[in-house]
Amino acid sequence: MSRLALVAALLAAQAASAQQTDITVALQLEPPHLDPTSAAAGAIDSVLYSNVFEGLTKFTETGAIAPGLAQSWDISDDGARYTFHLASGVTFHDGSAMDAEDVKFSLDRARADDSQNAQKALFAGITSVDVIDPQTVEVTLGAPDGNFLFNLAWGDAVIVAPESVDGIKQTPIGTGPFKFSRWVTGDRIELARNDAYWGTEPALSDVTFRFIADPTAAFAAMMAQDIDVFAGFPAPENLPMFAADPRFQVLSGTTEGETILAMNNAQAPLNDVRVREAVAHAIDRQAIIDGAMFGQGTPIGTHFAPHNPDYVDLTGLSAYDPAKSRELLTKAGYSEGFTTTLKLPPPSYARRGGEIIAAQLREVGISTEIVNLEWAQWLEEVFKGKDFGMTIVSHTEPFDIGIYARPDYYFQYGKPEFSELMTTLSATSDPAARSALIKQAETMIAEDYVNAYLFQLGFATVADARLTGLWTNQPTQATDLTAVRWTE
Repeated sequence: MSRLALVAALLAAQAASAQQTDITVALQLEPPHLDPTSAAAGAIDSVLYSNVFEGLTKFTETGAIAPGLAQSWDISDDGARYTFHLASGVTFHDGSAMDAEDVKFSLDRARADDSQNAQKALFAGITSVDVIDPQTVEVTLGAPDGNFLFNLAWGDAVIVAPESVDGIKQTPIGTGPFKFSRWVTGDRIELARNDAYWGTEPALSDVTFRFIADPTAAFAAMMAQDIDVFAGFPAPENLPMFAADPRFQVLSGTTEGETILAMNNAQAPLNDVRVREAVAHAIDRQAIIDGAMFGQGTPIGTHFAPHNPDYVDLTGLSAYDPAKSRELLTKAGYSEGFTTTLKLPPPSYARRGGEIIAAQLREVGISTEIVNLEWAQWLEEVFKGKDFGMTIVSHTEPFDIGIYARPDYYFQYGKPEFSELMTTLSATSDPAARSALIKQAETMIAEDYVNAYLFQLGFATVADARLTGLWTNQPTQATDLTAVRWTE
């Protein structure tokens, strides 16, 4: 081999060995803090789910339930007792061991009377959590729950250590393949590979999450390749341009995000089902999908994902019919219409969709005072304070129709018959019987016009064409980077 050929071979080998291992991922929304066990903000899971924090079970990209920190489990014959066998050699990012005591602490904390967990109801069926030995924990339920393993896969159910919870909102310490490095508020969160990870080592060494709220800035940053991935790209009108550019790939997937015009069922006049129905008939779903989402979305008529085999198409119950809307308002005593607030969080679907919906409602005499809120404000005023008339939000949690059984949930429905239906569903394991109950639940909330159901949120990711392992679909709100790598 000549000297030149040898040099060339060495350079090629060096280039191969120096394959890129860092990545910059952009998201539209910045988390309000970094504790997934004490907030409803999906933006927290978008950064931390599977990357920093792990639960006993986890969602795969298909929505299936897979083992997480629990490598296996046994279920008693009566379906009320689960014995979890934990993975061995698991440590938290601070070096401390993760064992059954941490599992007990996490589940007891989530179900405690003073729990701040946004999905506390998921753990309400637990009557006891008992440590058998450091690698084994037994969870006893008050009644069988066919959703229990599913519930444990939520980001709200991740395992944390008692020593770290005081500072968890700013310095999250989990067991995942990446550990938290720093948070530059308003700009980025940095993660680094956890070299002591108990599972399969990720290919990526360094991860930066950047937060770019403005769709125009998102387009510019992606085109300049200042970022490698934009998960949930906020400007769907630009997707054809990226798809035609060989530097990029566009992944078009589905989400669990039911996008709704939520109504405060406890606030007049929206406490009148005729008024809520009038609102529903005033809305042209397709105009919102086309105008705000550039066609990215599937119309829905209830709070359930169309890709689920138990979905019932109930869009006809709230078909666009302004004349019927005016008639219902007159019957309810609002022939001159009424005025209410429309409080909008930051996502494009809400801000863009809100303007269209406001115009549609105005056509039937309903005036809306649009108030744009940042996420922290929305969580405080709308989700916690229930200080709103209407709002637009996408519920990205999987199979979350059970929220309608909570009378204190922000839209304040909580019909006793619906709560009883959900209780029956939880105690039912037969697939056919469960399917019938789920369809009954979908129909009940649609006929009560609890909210105006708009569309199932699509999810588009724009990424460097050399990347593999990115999730296309969003069975939960997550940017799972555990299998992502660069190819040449």
